[in-house]
Amino acid sequence: MEHFSFRRTLLSLTLSLAVAHAFAEGPKPATSFTKAENQKLLDYLPFDNKQDFDDVKRGFIADLPSPIIKGSSGNTVIDLSQFDFLKQQGPAPDTVNPSLWRQEQLLSVRGLFKVVDGVYQVRNIDLANISFIRGKTGWIVIDPLTSVETAKAALDLINAKVENLPVTGVIFTHSHVDHFAGIRGVVKEEDVRAGKVPVVAPEGFMEESVSENVFAGNVMSRRASYMYGNLLPKNPQGAVGAGLGLTTAAGTITLFAPSKLIEKTGEKMSIDGVDVEFQMAPGTEAPAEMLFYFPQFKLIDLAEDATHTLHNLLTMRGAKVRDASKWGKTLDTTLDMWGKDAVVSMGSHHWPQWGNERVVKHLEDQRDLYKYINDQVLRMANEGLTMHEIADQFVLPDGLAKEFYNRGYYGDLKHNVRSTYQFYQGWWDGNPANLNPLPPVEEGKKYVEMIGVDKMMSSAKAAFDKGDYRWSATITNKIVFAQPDNQAAKNLEADALEQMGYQAESGPARDFYLSGAQELRNGIQKAATPNTSSPDIIRGMTTEMFLDFLGVHFNGPKLGNHTYHFNLIFPDTKEKFTLYAENGVLGYGKDKQYPSGADATITLNRSTLDKIALGQLKLGNLSETGEVKFDGDKAKFNELVTYFDKFDFWFPIAAP
Repeated sequence: MEHFSFRRTLLSLTLSLAVAHAFAEGPKPATSFTKAENQKLLDYLPFDNKQDFDDVKRGFIADLPSPIIKGSSGNTVIDLSQFDFLKQQGPAPDTVNPSLWRQEQLLSVRGLFKVVDGVYQVRNIDLANISFIRGKTGWIVIDPLTSVETAKAALDLINAKVENLPVTGVIFTHSHVDHFAGIRGVVKEEDVRAGKVPVVAPEGFMEESVSENVFAGNVMSRRASYMYGNLLPKNPQGAVGAGLGLTTAAGTITLFAPSKLIEKTGEKMSIDGVDVEFQMAPGTEAPAEMLFYFPQFKLIDLAEDATHTLHNLLTMRGAKVRDASKWGKTLDTTLDMWGKDAVVSMGSHHWPQWGNERVVKHLEDQRDLYKYINDQVLRMANEGLTMHEIADQFVLPDGLAKEFYNRGYYGDLKHNVRSTYQFYQGWWDGNPANLNPLPPVEEGKKYVEMIGVDKMMSSAKAAFDKGDYRWSATITNKIVFAQPDNQAAKNLEADALEQMGYQAESGPARDFYLSGAQELRNGIQKAATPNTSSPDIIRGMTTEMFLDFLGVHFNGPKLGNHTYHFNLIFPDTKEKFTLYAENGVLGYGKDKQYPSGADATITLNRSTLDKIALGQLKLGNLSETGEVKFDGDKAKFNELVTYFDKFDFWFPIAAP
């Protein structure tokens, strides 16, 4: 899933809101067109195949004592009972795509499971799985979830129901927060530093785990509030789950540096008497990721590169585009390395595959899925089709499309197709008329001026009545951006988005549509602004990263022709930097000092910067705290501080 800030935001917003507000208008029932569209998928996919329903229950040992996990202060970290509606028998509700409903029903099966003798997983008590390997003297933990509280609950469960053992090793598969942030719930940092417990991760883990969404964290987290539906009620007309998992925990996020980094494919090591072989997979689902194999169990851990869904090549919250070609080639290497011998495979989400034939077929199909997307997008682009034309025409072959694990429950197919086009060609389609498009508000006003709002509303309503919800939403969106107080247009657009949400097979796509509909009907439902920082994450930032982060907050146009130059000295880390502001840029130089001409030399501990990031100190008051020594013009520093922006989390998305 994928990173610190958006997953921290995800459930903290859900729980703080508690969805106490009701829809002022809506939600509406599914229309006949939505029912017919969903029926097409029911007729196409092999819903009579119940293998997955057998597999998710295989090896079940025990559930949690309670579906509600609380923190030390009594706060609710996760409430799994809010998804109990998924357990209802019978056909999917009319307001949920039947394929997505099937996926979320599978993900509602939670608890402790035996994969094979000596290998266990606790699944669906958080967004990801936590796995346990029986070592010679204790448990080797793989991916300790999103929070200390859920990781500890999982460890307590296996200790109570299988065997009470210490943790003797930890493996992080990759650099996303739902796979490492519960680390302090299973092991003490001092034991790791003393060499008692190895913590193993792929090369680049710390840099990527801290940095991936620090710089765009505010916008990503806000968009994540749409992507995960955390402002929506949990019911068949609201959020039903994310496709990758149900939801994530809002507990304590922790991190410290691993003691061992894996650097190359084929590397081997023994952890508490268990041999492990590694395969590097950077630039696939995460910038730092690895897969590995346990010869003793003939088991492949697929991390997050092969799951029971088409994954994201570009997340809807926003991120760097992932390489579908590299992803497919990585899985092909997995087959070459272990495909002949493996008899079971499991991953960081969903449920395992048993038997060599099924292990191999799953890997082959997922390999071909990503390769097909990559190659066919490039083929169609080379034939002159544009991004949106390719997405509209793109269809998977039946051999791939009829496998449930290739369906777009998390990574929406059309979104991934557009993302692959973007990976190679950028956002522009090459049409010179689209090279410098008007911004949405200005464009909307010109459409309204040219056509007239009454005519546009009439056309949008006619499109809605014919089931053409895409066009209805397109027209009304122009009106909304031209006339943000036009509630009739907002309500009609919301109705159209809602029906598209009911038809969506992707959990994130559904959540975006329904969240947009809610915001259009009721405005932004503000709650307490989430704190997306964690002391461990902040401490994990290098000083360069911190200064880059300040640069993102720096209002360059406001600076004008002013210039500032400072020397920075950090005694606790023995670092020195120059810091300058000119030409609209806040820049720095490492291991440098201005020999003359600096406005001031500022001496402060790096830990003081951490306090600023955590909100314990205000940058504007820094010069008055006594924690900073100034040699030179303090007033110049106080002037510089006035050029930093504070981001508002609750900016609108569905309206201007």
